[in-house]
Amino acid sequence: MLDGAVISQTLDLAGERCADPTPLVYARLFAAHPDMEALFIRDTDGSVRGEMLTRVFEMILDFVDRRAYGAQLIQCEVVTHEGYGVPPTVFGAFFASVADTVRGLIADDWTPTMSEAWRTLLIDLNWFADHPDQMAPAAFG
Repeated sequence: MLDGAVISQTLDLAGERCADPTPLVYARLFAAHPDMEALFIRDTDGSVRGEMLTRVFEMILDFVDRRAYGAQLIQCEVVTHEGYGVPPTVFGAFFASVADTVRGLIADDWTPTMSEAWRTLLIDLNWFADHPDQMAPAAFG
């Protein structure tokens, strides 16, 4: 079961240790998927990447709490990003980059409970990225 309090705690801790994790997250993503970096050629100041990451953090916080829009946002963004040439699998890589960056920022304070919460979260987020059909949530679980 997903432990939203633990996810929130890890995001808070990471935020205390790094004011802007955007360069760290995208460096991980581009290392895993170098072809994605070319899509940001016009983002010369990193503001697009920063906005996207902010939305991901907001989506995660919704997803682990109210689930008012997080799952549907993932599905919509998978469809939207397909038009930019982003395969759905990159969403999983991006979410993993976020998780790895958070873990790296927390470093020695990272616990097995945090690992389990993020493992579960990544499975759940990836399910929605892999199933962008808006009717699919009825089968989630």
